[in-house]
Amino acid sequence: MKYKAEVNKIIPFSNVDGPGNRLAIFFQGCNINCSYCHNPETINCCSHCGTCVSLCPTKAIKMVDGKVIYEEALCIGCDQCIRTCGFNASPKTREYTVDQLYEVIEGYAPFIRGVTVSGGEPTQQAAFITELFKRVKGLGLSCFVDTNGFFNKEDMIELIQVTDQFMIDIKGINTLETLCGKRSKQHLENLQYLLSIQKTYEVRTVVALEMVDIKETLTSVASLLKNHPSVTYRLISLHLTGLIPFQKENLKDKVPSKAYMEELKAYVTALGVKKVEIQSN
Repeated sequence: MKYKAEVNKIIPFSNVDGPGNRLAIFFQGCNINCSYCHNPETINCCSHCGTCVSLCPTKAIKMVDGKVIYEEALCIGCDQCIRTCGFNASPKTREYTVDQLYEVIEGYAPFIRGVTVSGGEPTQQAAFITELFKRVKGLGLSCFVDTNGFFNKEDMIELIQVTDQFMIDIKGINTLETLCGKRSKQHLENLQYLLSIQKTYEVRTVVALEMVDIKETLTSVASLLKNHPSVTYRLISLHLTGLIPFQKENLKDKVPSKAYMEELKAYVTALGVKKVEIQSN
């Protein structure tokens, strides 16, 4: 089978997507919709409605035979198309085969320690990424998956086997439905499983005041992490940089203070988690 997948963007050199210098691949498509999402244009695939076409100042976006076509050479990176999209999508994605994406990675291989797949939600492309990681392992690179934890592990056994480590977001416990449209606690179950097989590099929670049931979330995660001293729990302060205007307006009062973040770090440490880090912006 010749797998294909839609990719939103590739960052050749990233030092925030796992250990060392890494190539990060952001796949298109997500199975949740977080209120504070910093990549909302990765949630859905383009509906080819054409709204963005007339707004592109360089004509990098065109409508051809009922489909939106993107010409990267003409793009000036203004992101007007993304800001005006009402569908949480982007016309600037590109479809790759495993061979094509492997060639990109191979070109950067001497300068990186590994590859991290993100999104969107990369586990929705499990079959594609499994085949990609099998190839990438031949380059001597580590393979990480950055996930929201909402996946059926029975459908991803082969991907889990070929992945070195997972980075997993635990976004909330009892506020999930209003925060990102999910009711299930599948993410906690999957975290527990990944911890049990020593495949968890980092757990993260975004702290957004009044939106996340923060104490319940931290307590639940700490109960799982306290017996895994090598796993980092990263507490991320909500920040407004990069959000679209209506998000900034809705979230401007939800940013926690540095003092509160320090309180939360102390709280999690007291619960027995050995590695707790704060990320503020």
